[in-house]
Amino acid sequence: MATRIDPRTGKVTRSTPKSGGWGSPLVYFISLCLIAVCVAPVLYIIIGGFRDNSQITLNPSGWPNPWEVGNYLGVLQMGEFWQMAWNSVHIALITVVLIVVLGVMVSFVLARYKFWGRNAMYMLFAAGLMFPLAVAITPLYIMITKSPLANTAWGVILPQVAFGLPQTIIILTPFLAAIPMEIEEASTVDGCSRLGFFWRMVIPLSLPGVITVAILNFVGSWNSYMLPLYMFSSADQYTLPLGVQQFSTAHSQDTAQVLAFTSLAMLPALIFFSIFERRIVGGLTGAVKG
Repeated sequence: MATRIDPRTGKVTRSTPKSGGWGSPLVYFISLCLIAVCVAPVLYIIIGGFRDNSQITLNPSGWPNPWEVGNYLGVLQMGEFWQMAWNSVHIALITVVLIVVLGVMVSFVLARYKFWGRNAMYMLFAAGLMFPLAVAITPLYIMITKSPLANTAWGVILPQVAFGLPQTIIILTPFLAAIPMEIEEASTVDGCSRLGFFWRMVIPLSLPGVITVAILNFVGSWNSYMLPLYMFSSADQYTLPLGVQQFSTAHSQDTAQVLAFTSLAMLPALIFFSIFERRIVGGLTGAVKG
């Protein structure tokens, strides 16, 4: 609110500044272009699954006429699809549980305890963000194939946990560091042990960050392609990303059914991410504030 004094009468007048309106049209145009670039391929794949091959050949960008549901029904009746879906689900769930449990414990120590080498340890985890999985895939493949983990789900789960921990610790440490020391002191006076404080106070207060890292790691594990490709040699152990590649190769002439298979493979992660999108943004915002 702006204040102005009339020099002739001495009266004080206050005025509320006008709002900025709808903003710059250029910003909206660029935003819409970015949304179109991200959403258009997904919509094309999903809608393409409702067309037959003749429709795709005659008009690749046309609307289904008529709508063909048989492609999706055919994929849902395949036992291989459900086997791959189960492989993806149980690998992702175990990966998330291990990352969350280990990440919370390590973040708690780094955030609440002072010891020699703490900053160096935190920087070591931060440096882990700079090394993608593709850099280590060859040594990982050599090491795992010579161990009992070869051609097992744990050969995928453990590397995913190792590469997911740095991001998890970087996100959770600010949450745990932001918990006031007075709460811990009050719980100690009430007779609560450090372990009890961890379970009763730390976990509930850091729940937004825990949910955030759980969602990010679940989606990352679900969409993982390179690691299962290297570690699995049996088709019975394939996850859905590998299944898409295998199915598209085996049914290269049936484009409509390949699009339907691809849509169903990516749909769970897409729905999961869309439902918890606010949780992810809220968790990351809390981490930045902390």
